[in-house]
Amino acid sequence: MKKYLALLAFMGLFAVSCSDDDSIPDNGGNPEPPIDFTSGSADFSTYVALGNSLTAGYSDAALFVDGQTSSFPNMLAGSFAEVGGGAFTTPFMADNLGGMTLGGVPIAGNRLFLDFSSGSPTPRPVDGQGTTEITNTLAGPFNNMGVPGAKSYHLLAPGYGNVAGVQAGLANPYFARFASSPSATVLGDAVAQNPTFFTLWIGNNDVLGFATSGGSGVDQTGNLDPSTYGGNDITDPNVFASVYNQILQALTANGAEGVVANIPDVTSIPFFTTVPHNPIPLDPATTDLLNGAYAAYNGGLAQLQALGFISAEELARRTITFSAGPGNAVVILDEDLTDLTAFNPALINMRQATADDLLVFTSQTIIGTLANPNDPTSINGVAVPLADRWVLTPEEQELISTATTAYNQTIEALAQQYNLAFFDAFSYLENLASQGVPLSDGSVVTAQYAVGGGFSLDGVHLTPRGNALAANEFIRAIESRYGAVLPKIDPLAFKGLYIN
Repeated sequence: MKKYLALLAFMGLFAVSCSDDDSIPDNGGNPEPPIDFTSGSADFSTYVALGNSLTAGYSDAALFVDGQTSSFPNMLAGSFAEVGGGAFTTPFMADNLGGMTLGGVPIAGNRLFLDFSSGSPTPRPVDGQGTTEITNTLAGPFNNMGVPGAKSYHLLAPGYGNVAGVQAGLANPYFARFASSPSATVLGDAVAQNPTFFTLWIGNNDVLGFATSGGSGVDQTGNLDPSTYGGNDITDPNVFASVYNQILQALTANGAEGVVANIPDVTSIPFFTTVPHNPIPLDPATTDLLNGAYAAYNGGLAQLQALGFISAEELARRTITFSAGPGNAVVILDEDLTDLTAFNPALINMRQATADDLLVFTSQTIIGTLANPNDPTSINGVAVPLADRWVLTPEEQELISTATTAYNQTIEALAQQYNLAFFDAFSYLENLASQGVPLSDGSVVTAQYAVGGGFSLDGVHLTPRGNALAANEFIRAIESRYGAVLPKIDPLAFKGLYIN
């Protein structure tokens, strides 16, 4: 795994270093005719951006000044300024480390970078203590109202920025820094600015926590009370629809125009596509030892299948076998298998992973380690199955897909109802993951971890270059709806990876 990440990181650094020295292409001495930029029917004089970490400029597992400066709303504001757009303010963090403290006690870690000190490039937090103290509240208002961690219904929640509630997990530390009052709502602070134009990209976190926790949350479909939800739960689609409609009603009440974006397929991001399901190499002796150890488990399954308690398909799915050489699948727990422990406590719900399972990015920190330091045979993912939080099974992926589809149907329908511009982020980022996006210098931005230039080292959030691509898609949607002609963002002017 370390060699795999080392190769990825090396290739990523090579791509970044090359693209940072781009020359201006020779156009043969024939200058391009000037473009007459126009706002069309839109009014960008007061632009407010609502959303979560994607809007805030969160990158590499933290929010920090350079990332905020490279947020897509900040890029859009620069484009809007060419056609009458006004000032755009951001609740900047105190430094480029990204950590936060509450009363001097650290509550959030620093941003990641690639550390080469061991000879094998590894993402790790930058050194030092971040100086962003959340009790040092900022005087607003702020045009960038992106709040990392916010779900759709959090934008309407009074007290979501109450510093006193942060320690108890009842409030958001990022919003606490710039909320207008302890009882303020994100939406209320946005509407108070009387925006003439807005962007809204919210809803990723309504499924993302469930996904990144390996499906450890609960699908709350049918539960209309979000105050009872856990942090990793999937939001009920009807709750989402009601909240989203309330947000748009408030934003457009005074005639503001805007653009909304739907929710990407979170399972296509590097957080779920980097760690293979079969990373285990084995020598012949270890292979024989493991197959012998699992013989009783496999035999017990076969007996219960013969008695009709499980199907032949489930028997095949649960039978665990290893072979000498590379490419052995990890052993995982799967709550959707038939519970057989009433017959035999040793027949727990375990099986080997397949290509249909998605191992979360952080699982690489546990695979191959010892579950019991005093037992050299207790290797996680081999002799000890990985817990549910390390793997997103097909059944869990289906829950995410169903919710995402419902949310996106709501977003598109309400965009039409309110006559707003619409950015299909789901399709765009799906294309980024499957084919990549070519740039003018011949390079291609992809979703591959550390190499692609589209996603940061946390495997979830966009890089500055990824934000530039997203900003251009927002611009195209705005131009299509409002007849505007706006300056585009040059992705090559922004980093594809922070390397220090």
